Amino acid sequence: MKKLIALFPIILFSLFAMAQPNIKEAATIPMFSVSFAYQMPQQDMADRFGPNSNVGAAFTLKVKKGWLVGIDASYLFGGDIKEENLLNGILTSDGHIINQYGEFANFVMSERGYFAGVKLGKVINLAKSSPNSGLYVTGTLGFLEHHIRIENQGNNTPQILGDYNKGYDRLTNGLAAKAFVGYMYIGKNQFANFFGGVEYLQSWTQSRRDYNFDTHETDTHKRNDNMIGIRVGWIVPLYRRVPDNYFTF
Repeated sequence: MKKLIALFPIILFSLFAMAQPNIKEAATIPMFSVSFAYQMPQQDMADRFGPNSNVGAAFTLKVKKGWLVGIDASYLFGGDIKEENLLNGILTSDGHIINQYGEFANFVMSERGYFAGVKLGKVINLAKSSPNSGLYVTGTLGFLEHHIRIENQGNNTPQILGDYNKGYDRLTNGLAAKAFVGYMYIGKNQFANFFGGVEYLQSWTQSRRDYNFDTHETDTHKRNDNMIGIRVGWIVPLYRRVPDNYFTF
């Protein structure tokens, strides 16, 4: 495994150096992409969180016939927490937490999580003038994890720090699958390539904490944490540009 990891930069460099396709024809193209999505939670996810943002990165290899394979990872975040009674047991009557100095604690709750997986798909060409572009369809099998982040400014409130924090953070993870349907454009300009479309993520998750302090019990509920959203991304094909004209002297 260590030898394989050590060889990865060499393999990547070789792909970059060797893959110099004529972009006027369908070609095998390794590519790197970054993306942004706005997602709406569904089912159990909607009971815990509101809409979230998501930033992602992927490495993908597309072959001449349009089939592709790649690895995909994304980081999700949001500020709409629907677990309204989460901290009731440690709040004062007017809704504050008292820190170790007897003052009102400053804290913020937010959503954090990530998804990572392996994707397979195809680019279905729609126009001969753009042979590497078209309808972009993928399926990704991977792993989803999310939790409620409780951030205490000054780290001066023991009730929500360390192991106590874990009793409220609702750490949850499990198997996930994502489907994407959209459009991919690969043109003559190496830096003017993009994709966009709709994605749906289905997951089968469960709490990974032994005990929730607010409910005084272990959460054994099997969850369906699903999300639907719009994703747009920028693509950098990893090949050197082939000149359109050649001159002989």
